[in-house]
Amino acid sequence: MNFENLHNYYENLVTEHLRENYSDISDSELLEDIACVALNQLPVRYIRHNVDFIFYMSAEERASMEKQVQKAVKDASQFVKKTKNKKKS
Repeated sequence: MNFENLHNYYENLVTEHLRENYSDISDSELLEDIACVALNQLPVRYIRHNVDFIFYMSAEERASMEKQVQKAVKDASQFVKKTKNKKKS
């Protein structure tokens, strides 16, 4: 058995969103922390193949998932930055 193809679809959405909207952040550890916190706020959708999953997903479901990701990443970014600032103090 090969389980290497299994992954959480939200991982793709979160990393894509970070690349497109948070490219001004050069600290890779900060981005990884934001991604982890965001992913922990989102439901899990394990899949084998992105193409198959996207094919069976409605436009409304895709839009809903993207909206969830935007909110989770925004909230995570604020939380991580606030936490890091407290540690510096």
